[in-house]
Amino acid sequence: MYKAFLIKYAEIGIKGKNRFLFEDALVRQIRYALRNVEGTFDVHKQQGRVFVETQGDYDYEETVEALRHVFGITGICPAVMVEDEGFDRLAEQVVAYMDRIYPDKNLSFKVKARRARKNYPMDSMELNAALGEKILDAFPQMHVDVHDPEVMLYVEIREQISFYSEEIPGPGGMPVGTNGRAMLLLSGGIDSPVAGYMISKRGVAIDATYFHAPPYTSERAKQKVIDLAREISVYTGPIHLHIVNFTDIQLAIYEKCPHEELTIIMRRYMMKIAEHFAVEDDCLGLITGESIGQVASQTMHSLAATNEVCTLPVYRPLIGFDKQEIVEVSERIGTYETSILPFEDCCTIFVAKHPVTKPSIKVIKKSEEKLAPVIDDLMRQAIDSVETVYVEA
Repeated sequence: MYKAFLIKYAEIGIKGKNRFLFEDALVRQIRYALRNVEGTFDVHKQQGRVFVETQGDYDYEETVEALRHVFGITGICPAVMVEDEGFDRLAEQVVAYMDRIYPDKNLSFKVKARRARKNYPMDSMELNAALGEKILDAFPQMHVDVHDPEVMLYVEIREQISFYSEEIPGPGGMPVGTNGRAMLLLSGGIDSPVAGYMISKRGVAIDATYFHAPPYTSERAKQKVIDLAREISVYTGPIHLHIVNFTDIQLAIYEKCPHEELTIIMRRYMMKIAEHFAVEDDCLGLITGESIGQVASQTMHSLAATNEVCTLPVYRPLIGFDKQEIVEVSERIGTYETSILPFEDCCTIFVAKHPVTKPSIKVIKKSEEKLAPVIDDLMRQAIDSVETVYVEA
């Protein structure tokens, strides 16, 4: 019976004169999310609301699932849309709706009307009382509870009239693309996909860079990262995934630098390469999945050492999370099961037995001087041989 969905948003509503830009972005994202869903949809704005109206048959469950992945949406309300044919006709339709949706009539309810079209002959309070009376006449076993009703029936009087009583939670946040683009350093672990998801939730479109180390890492490890990119692209939209062959750089660091500094130095070169692609892709920053103190390379000293090579800002949305909190988000967004597949990425191959936890940037730079004869060529080769995969859900 639902031929429309009323889409609710939160932060967009306080954007002042720029509000229409965010609403337009939300409409675009909804249209994109519904592109492969069975059915035909008309997505449009109307007096401070966004509506998805269906045309003909459509897949209800698939439609709701697609909308639940659109950042900017806080609520998805399956609604009945009707023409204004007078109050008596509206009351008939509301009573029929309550009868169909709530077969058990032993419940409390409240009507909350909103008259956005001021030429309607009844105001909101009069509509509340009159529709409530019609429902009670039709179903005497129901009763009104204005403080804590089991059913809240919303009625909105606009160009058309809509009513609904269910609100399915959306992911919240801001529409993707309203806050620029950033480059995610994506690995096969649990953290970085969650970091990409969380930054994207704030309206940032993302691309990604993955560091592959054949033959030490397998094609399965590479496919795992592509799969993770595809899983988060359900929320973030399409991702350009840059797959960098990092083996020769890793081997050079392993051969020429102190082993306790391996992770930090490798991380610094990863950041440099990721920043190269970020600049090419017009990104405004880098994103990592680091959390303070989680491992040796994520102490405050280590993060300062990796930051030092970057000119773009580095965003770390998980910086204050503990591991269980990150796992819970990964389970909720559907990346956890892929992240725990037993295929190693290049970060876990050359692991120092006793990694430095308080690296000195001065000492690290001194160690990197040993790479001077080869590192520029190796960096150029890694950048020139990159494989870029377009990933889309």
